[in-house]
Parts: sequence; structure tokens; C-alpha cells
Amino acid sequence: MGRPAILFTDGGRNMNIFKTLFFAFMMLSGVAISLNSSQAQENSRSDKIAHVMEVKGPISPAVTDYFQREFTKATDENAGFIIVKMHTPGGLVTSMQDIIQMILASDIPVITYVSPSGSHAASAGTYILYASHIAAMAPATNIGAATPVQMGGNDKNSPEETENETSEAPKTNSKALELKSVNDAVAYIRELAVLRGRNADWAEKAVRDAVSLGAQEALKENIIDVVAKDLDDLMTQINGRTIDLNGKKTELDTENIEFVDVKPDIRTQILMIISNPNIAFFLMTLGFYGLIYEFANPGAFVPGIVGFICLAVALFALNVLPVNYTGVVLLLFGVALMSAEAFVPSFGVLGIAGAIAFALGGTILIDTDILGFGISWEVIALVTGLSLLVLVVVLSMATRAHKRKVTTGEEALIGSEATVLEWHGSHGEVKTWGERWAAKSNTPMSLKTNDIVYVVEKEKLTLTVSNIKPIIKGE
Repeated sequence: MGRPAILFTDGGRNMNIFKTLFFAFMMLSGVAISLNSSQAQENSRSDKIAHVMEVKGPISPAVTDYFQREFTKATDENAGFIIVKMHTPGGLVTSMQDIIQMILASDIPVITYVSPSGSHAASAGTYILYASHIAAMAPATNIGAATPVQMGGNDKNSPEETENETSEAPKTNSKALELKSVNDAVAYIRELAVLRGRNADWAEKAVRDAVSLGAQEALKENIIDVVAKDLDDLMTQINGRTIDLNGKKTELDTENIEFVDVKPDIRTQILMIISNPNIAFFLMTLGFYGLIYEFANPGAFVPGIVGFICLAVALFALNVLPVNYTGVVLLLFGVALMSAEAFVPSFGVLGIAGAIAFALGGTILIDTDILGFGISWEVIALVTGLSLLVLVVVLSMATRAHKRKVTTGEEALIGSEATVLEWHGSHGEVKTWGERWAAKSNTPMSLKTNDIVYVVEKEKLTLTVSNIKPIIKGE
């Protein structure tokens, strides 16, 4: 009778242990399923997020930096789409090609949307639109004029306008370079058109003949995929479309998309500011001012430090811009001539010549005809006038002030009058500036009380005096 009771008791204990382990297993499984479900929901939410970039202005190295950082961020956050709202007159070929390479290598669908109404995607913008997985435009926008512009302002006159030229070699070289550039651009944009299944023949015309089209015509000609009034309309129209994403056919699911505006970070914003040719021109000129003022007034420090920083930033900016170094040389020459006017008066000849050289240097500093990458005439005139004023007027005033007699501090003691209080051979005491000083002379002098002597040197708390007044600078 006892054994069954004992066996029953042990079985109950085993059942309790089993139940505990079972419930613990179920709880852990539930947690794991919940975590997996949360992760799946999080991934699903990420797929429903579209990062919206805004490119407004010339395609520059700063814009390339913007693209690079945003593509990295979108990849890290597993975003579903990257939307580029574009309004650009064009830009640098190198920056455009870097952006296109990022688009072609992207595992996230890239939608380029020419927006808002009134915008355009000219020149480099046309290539970027052709490279995108989805090309879209808002009503009343246009695309085209993709002919490459040669750096340096090559002669674009017609043969009839240049038939009086004495040398045919420069014209022949210019035409050959232009043809080479155009053919290269045609091949590039046609390949992009074939890759995305868009109108390659019109793309060639946009390069060779600089033709442009409005949004509705571009849609009819199979240049773009969608004409949409806003982002919601855009995502509705492309829902269910199939694109080629790095060799894989991918169907777009754009329902319930959440738009996240992605602004450039501080680094990119600073790069955008300093890579503006007008700003770089200002910074370089300000750098010249600071260094020249420091050389004219050694020890001021602040002008020199500010000038060095401005010049360093300007040189960095110019390093990413198409610079004509002849313009840099002319700028330096103009600054040197205007500075010389302050030290060597020439009745304005050096100052005027320097202003002319400075204005010419500013005009050709940025060596390109690309829209948005030139220095405006207003800025050149303003900076030239300020340079003439600062370097001739202000610098000459500073130079004259530097030559004046010192009137404060210990240096002002030199040459000042002192009244003898008592004197014995070559030592004694004098009074100057209301103070009693120990004094000495280099040679014994016969002096009596109230005689006037002159301070020629100060060594610690002792003055060296003479009965002959020293020659002081500025007197």
C-alpha cells in the first residue's frame, strides 16, 4: 500500500517539473516569435519609407557628397526608395558621372522627379534622369539641352564668322575637341537609354542639337515614365511597375509610402557654400587682405590668422572647381600692384593698373561656360572696388600710422624730456612723465638741478639720458 503512494507522489513531482519546463519553453518561443514579428514589421516599415532628396542648383562636388552620404544612409536604414527632386541647369561632368555610378550601383530604386512645376533638368540633369530607375516630371517642367560645354570658352563661332582668322590650326583643334566631347557624351547617354529602355534617338538629339522637351511631350516620346503633380500622385502611378534593379526584375510596391525629407548635413552645407564661385572669390580676396595687413603691421596676429584661414578655405574650394590659373596669377598681380600704390605713391597709376588686372583675373578665374559656375560681373565689380579701397586707402593709412612717433607705453619715453633732480658725474635721478627715475649717462656730464636732458634708452628701471635730443622716427 505504501509503494503506490510513494510512486504517485514522485509522479506528481515529475509532472510539475515537466509542466514548468513546458510553460517556460512556450514563453521563450512566444518571445522569439514576437521579436521576429517585430523585426519583420520593422523591416516592412523600412520598405515603406522613401528618402526624399532635393537638388536645386548646379551639379557640383558638393551635390556628389550629398548623394554619397544619402545613399549610404538609405542603405543602412533599409529604405524602400530614394526620391531625388531635381531642378538644375546642369553642372560638372565629373560630378554627374559620380552620381550616375551611384545610381547604377544602387540596390534601392532611385526615382528622379523634376519638380516643382517650372523646374528643369538641363544638361547634366538629363543624364541623371536617364540613369534613374524611374524618371518622372511635374507638369510645366522641361528636359534636354544636354550638349557638353568645353572648359575654357572655346571658340563657338560658325565658319563664316571665323573665315578671316589668320590661323586655321586653333580652329581645327577646337572643332576636333568639341566633336570628340560630343561623340563621347552621345555614346554615354545612349547606353543609359538602352539600359533603362528609354528613347535613345532623342537622347542623342539632346546632346548633338541641344533640343529640349516639356513634360507631356517627354512622356509621349518615351523619355520619362511618369508625369505627376506631386509625390503622392507619383507613387500611385508607379505602383506595380517592374524595374531592373541590378539585373533583377523588381515589382514596385508604393502603397502607403512614408516620405522622409533628407537634408544635407553640416559638412555638405558648408561644402555647398564655399564651392560657390562667388563665395570662393570673396574668401580668396579676404585672405589676401589679411595677409597683406599682417605683413604691413607685424604682430597684429588676428588679420594674419583670419587671412590664412580664408585663403586655405578658398584654395580648397577652387580645388573642386574648374579654375583657370591665369586668372589666379592676374589676381595676385593685381593685389600686388594695388598694395604697391600704398607704399610707393604713383599718382594712381599702380592702383588703377592693379584694379584692372584684378578684375580681369576675377573674370576668367572660373574657366567654364557652365551655368552656375561663373563669377557674376556685379561681384567682380564690388570686390575690385573694395580691394582698391582697402589696399590703397586703408593700407596707406595703416602704413602712415606705423611710421608715426609712439605716444604711449615704454617706447614713448625715448626722446622725451626729463628734469634733473640731482646728478653726480654719470649717475643721478631725473623726473619725467611725473615719475622719479634713476638715470645714467654714457659719458660724465656736468648737470645741475632743473637742467633738461633727453631719454635715449630704458633698461629695466634705469633711464639713459643725454643733453642732446635723439632723432625719433615719425618726427
